[in-house]
Amino acid sequence: MQISSRFTLAVHIFACIDTFKDQYKVTSDFLAGSTNVNPVIIRKILSQLKAAGLVEVARGSGGANIAKPLNEITLLDIYKAVECVENNELFHFHDHPSNKCPVGKNIHHILDDKLFRVQQAMEKELASITLEEIRNDTQKYICLQ
Repeated sequence: MQISSRFTLAVHIFACIDTFKDQYKVTSDFLAGSTNVNPVIIRKILSQLKAAGLVEVARGSGGANIAKPLNEITLLDIYKAVECVENNELFHFHDHPSNKCPVGKNIHHILDDKLFRVQQAMEKELASITLEEIRNDTQKYICLQ
């Protein structure tokens, strides 16, 4: 299982908004050109980011802006804004493991706590990375080209 591409698309969107905000009107069509993703998908992600208070989007072709200072937005904020994690659980079990099997009837006891710890470690790391760090790397790599 992979985390949906909505997360990396959202980070890409932030990098574009920050990089091009003073040069272009950063619209969903503009972002679609950078991400090579349909503008409808970009608008859906922008809508999720807006609902989370991370971006401001002007109606029509007004463009998008980042709503907070970059050092106040973490990758965890973005992840939570765009990912559809059921019941706040990253890992999903297959439906109905067999109660007739000693492994099947105990698999939740075996794995639940471990998977919860893995998810917490991932979220802690995401929370430690801000968009300011993303900006710094973006500027560094763009200057190399």
